Amino acid sequence: MNEPRFTVGQLATATATKAVTIRYYESMGLLPAVQRSSSGYRQYSAQDRDRLVFIRRSRALGFSLDDVRELLSFSDHRQDSCAAVDAKIAEQLAQVRLRIRDLLGLEQELQRLIDCCQGGVIEQCRIIESLTGHQ
Repeated sequence: MNEPRFTVGQLATATATKAVTIRYYESMGLLPAVQRSSSGYRQYSAQDRDRLVFIRRSRALGFSLDDVRELLSFSDHRQDSCAAVDAKIAEQLAQVRLRIRDLLGLEQELQRLIDCCQGGVIEQCRIIESLTGHQ
């Protein structure tokens, strides 16, 4: 049975990923080097497509490329304990919660700036004064 093959354009369409990004992931070693047709076109397999989907989902969860590389390594060793995967996910969750906390603080500060505005002209703008440190 012949396994389906994808050109970079077809893979890009199938995974909603730009072709340049696919080539970048390949150059970074996240995707393995692929076979080429006799005319030199890259020919990706269904396994390459699935790996790219994994990369995209991991990136959407905020993982860095190094983290994705580590997650891929875990995925490539399916018989190992998943404790390292759990730890990696817990670490990412902690980072997300920290960013949320920081964003909530930013939201409060921006709201405080809006609340101190009394309209009028820029020369008397309390927001501008606050941003320049002249309160």
